[in-house]
This record gives sequence, C-alpha cells and structure tokens, in this order.
Amino acid sequence: MVTLTETTKEELSIFFEFQLDKEAAHLAAFTPKDTKDKTAYIARYTTYLADPAIHMRTIKVDGIIVGSIAKFVLGDKAGITYWIDRKCWGQGIATAALADFLKMEQTRPIHAEVAFDNYGSQKVLEKCGFVRTGTDKGFANARQAEIEEVLYKLS
Repeated sequence: MVTLTETTKEELSIFFEFQLDKEAAHLAAFTPKDTKDKTAYIARYTTYLADPAIHMRTIKVDGIIVGSIAKFVLGDKAGITYWIDRKCWGQGIATAALADFLKMEQTRPIHAEVAFDNYGSQKVLEKCGFVRTGTDKGFANARQAEIEEVLYKLS
C-alpha cells in the first residue's frame, strides 16, 4: 500500500542514497551539480522542508521509504518533482503517489519537465492528467549535456 507522509530531516539521508544510483540519475537527468556531497544535499533539502512554498512528502510502501515527491515554485510557476528508488520501478508506485499527492496539493496549474527519454515518468504524468505542452532544451547535470525535455501541465 502506497502512503505519503510528511518528510522529516532524518529521511533525507535515504533520499540522498536513492539519487546516487547512476541509472536513475541518468533518467532524472536534471540533478544538482554535485550529487556526492551528502552534507550539501542534507543542508539544501533541510531548507526546503522549512520553505512554505515547498510541499514535500515521503513515499512509503507498506511503511518502507521508497521515494519522495514535492511541489516547488520556480519563478512564477509551480512544479512537481518525484523520485522512486529504482528497485521499485514498474510497480505503479509513482502513479499512485502522484495521484494521492495531487489530491492534497491543490495548486493549479502545476508543471513538470521530463527528460525526452524518460518514458516511464512521462506515462506517470499522463496517467495523472498532465498534458504535454511542448519541449525545451536544458542542461542535464547527470549527463553533462544539453538535452531535450518534455514539458507537461496540469490545469
């Protein structure tokens, strides 16, 4: 059973470990520049926990942490981001978590940007009602290259 709980500072160490997975980071593409600095990661995400514009939740399956999900604001746009431990891919967890999160988080419109080849994440967004609005280019730290990203919006 997928549940969402309020994220605590203690859980950030687990999220840090998830993002070290090279295959997952490659698909996520748009990661921080230095993903190996745990102290910087914990410090950055601790400030996010205190930011009222950011709505973070921990994704659990049967009480075990398997990922995170958050609404953030960048400029004047609300965005959504999520990360699922690669060991749990393909089980419908991201779709269930996003659907539940969107019931709690009522900000609309809400946007998402996905690497052009992250088909799993594109399917998750579409199953949850997001509509593809176009493409853009962005620098993907995990790939050290500019790549195409697919833009989505939920109104």
